[in-house]
Amino acid sequence: MRLPPLPGLLALVLFGAAASAQDVTGTILIKKRLTKHSVTAAVSVYQRGTAVELGKDTQQDPIAFEQSRVVVYLEGAGPAGAASVPSETAEIRQEDRRFVPDLVVVPVGATVSFPNMDPIFHNIYSLSKPKSFDLGAYDKGQTRKVAFPKPGIVEIYCHLHPNMAATVLVTPNRWYARPDKTGQYRIADVPPGEYTVVAWHKSAGMFRTRITVEAGRNASADFFIPLEADSNGDARKDSDVSEAAGSQ
Repeated sequence: MRLPPLPGLLALVLFGAAASAQDVTGTILIKKRLTKHSVTAAVSVYQRGTAVELGKDTQQDPIAFEQSRVVVYLEGAGPAGAASVPSETAEIRQEDRRFVPDLVVVPVGATVSFPNMDPIFHNIYSLSKPKSFDLGAYDKGQTRKVAFPKPGIVEIYCHLHPNMAATVLVTPNRWYARPDKTGQYRIADVPPGEYTVVAWHKSAGMFRTRITVEAGRNASADFFIPLEADSNGDARKDSDVSEAAGSQ
């Protein structure tokens, strides 16, 4: 039997891999507030620029807000090209003396831009091990870009405004998702194999469980993040509750 030409054979292989890929779904269950809200203080050092509206952070459902602080992603070997450098860039704006958004998720190799929208200087930097940098001071209308070649958590700050903080979560591949307001998430087109599902919350940290993705069968992993806020508003772990295991 004659084999089809190489481009046709490659197309068949890719089609077969896509046909056997499945979804990983699950629920992130959070019942208590985990994050202590902060506002920009109206003191003399902040006199320039637009003031941040006090109380704005509290005008939303607290559980939905906590769900928005969760990222779910997969660890494990994938097919060739799964961790290729993305063509698009993410963006974290400096706006009203805040980072907007203050949480961005990108796959390894992606680039994040940091445009300054404020009528004041900002100086963005990070000392995190996966990626450290200092962009120097720059004014409104200017931007800087940073590439993130290694997976990990990168904490972002401003030298000139200590209240400003953001996080870039760099995943090891393209398989990641953010849960919706009800805590449901979906990671699509995952090839068959053994994976570790990681659920990361900005205040609670990381929770892991193992799953097997089989051809023709979706996999699921649910997580109960067992933290509650103490009297000071800081997140802490409940000693009598452990993370939920995922199911195949």
